[in-house]
Amino acid sequence: MANASSTGFNDYVLLGHSGLRVSPLCLGTMTFGTEWGWGSPEETAESIFNHYLEAGGNFIDTADMYTNGKSEELLGKFLANSGKRERVVLASKYTFNGAAGDPNAGGNHRKNLLRAIDGSLKRLRTDYIDLYWMHCWDGLTPVEEVMSTMDALVRAGKIRYIGLSDTPAWYLTRAQTTAEFRGWEKVCALQLEYSLIERNIEREHVPAALHMGMGICPWSPLGGGFLSGKYQRTTGTVKGEGRLIATQNDPIFNRFSDRNWSVLGALTEVAKELGKSPAQIALNWATKRPGVASTIIGATKIPQLEDNLKALTFDLPPSLANKLELASAPAPQFPYTFFQPANRDRISGGMRVHAEPTWFRQ
Repeated sequence: MANASSTGFNDYVLLGHSGLRVSPLCLGTMTFGTEWGWGSPEETAESIFNHYLEAGGNFIDTADMYTNGKSEELLGKFLANSGKRERVVLASKYTFNGAAGDPNAGGNHRKNLLRAIDGSLKRLRTDYIDLYWMHCWDGLTPVEEVMSTMDALVRAGKIRYIGLSDTPAWYLTRAQTTAEFRGWEKVCALQLEYSLIERNIEREHVPAALHMGMGICPWSPLGGGFLSGKYQRTTGTVKGEGRLIATQNDPIFNRFSDRNWSVLGALTEVAKELGKSPAQIALNWATKRPGVASTIIGATKIPQLEDNLKALTFDLPPSLANKLELASAPAPQFPYTFFQPANRDRISGGMRVHAEPTWFRQ
């Protein structure tokens, strides 16, 4: 059985510019329940839940739409069975539609937000949620409506902290500055996809988070399981078991590109050199990135969880970290190509300024 000293859970981190202490690895529960055709049945899910807590973890993430609400129901039952509700930092999310055919049962507006929070509280068997995320930008609801309603929920005691997930960088910046100006509860965390094969948030979101006091919680740090090394490419086909096989025709979740296979090749070489699993290396890399507070992991089996929990127990040698950096760096794009050293020399008259912008990657 894992313990805190063997998993790196002796140290906790603050979530953004808040006083909330969370584990550096957060247990994601999108795989709790089999309603989506993959995931863990109740008995296995409860074993994973208990194992994570026994290892020293305290941060658990779910959403009202995960496995059609079953994830929240199971977590509510597990929390009641364990008697550890107060020890757990419990996070959930809202945005996606809860009643097909009703346009107001989805989105980020006040009506749906109040509907969703009451449903989550009921399924989770609790009277408050520690961290409540807006799951996804809906492209419609004014940011003032979201933040004022979230602030009201904090004041009512239904939630403790506010987070944003899967939003444009301009939107999260507007949300934070609006909250500061109005004296509302501010955003303390961002949940965004981030991994060796998805690094686009480094252009805008990471510097915004560092500047605005938001801790980043990467989701899919293993690229949906791709970076675990369990998939192999053969001529014209991909072999392996897992949800990426079922979702490979979905443009949001298709990971089987030539670039990603190249990144996986470099990751596998580093893992072999260090005697670690590819998943451990990929998770270790994610946890050490600027702005990252707690990295969300998921597992459908206890051995997967045990392997992931060991990701905090070592440091990557600089030479191998650089190998991963070179293999996975996102391609330069405008306007960031305009901010390269040669162009900055034109601004500074050729004189070197030693305070690099926080967003700049050499």
